[in-house]
Amino acid sequence: MAKRTIYDVRPHGGGPGVNTEWSVKKRGNKKASNLFPNKKDAVARGSELAQARKPSQLIVHTADGKVEKESTYGNDPFPPKG
Repeated sequence: MAKRTIYDVRPHGGGPGVNTEWSVKKRGNKKASNLFPNKKDAVARGSELAQARKPSQLIVHTADGKVEKESTYGNDPFPPKG
């Protein structure tokens, strides 16, 4: 079975009181694939990348780094039981 590709959308740079960019990064890569001025655009691009490279997963993080949402595209190699 093919190994799934994981993409993360998370804040990039910034800090308290500073505008933060949002990055789309393929897990395992050192650099972000794309940077966006807002989260909405980053999530849209991450979804495009994940859908084009099935099986894959998109993990969207909140501004404080917690996981907000996970989406799986293609056959999930680890489906939940039950």
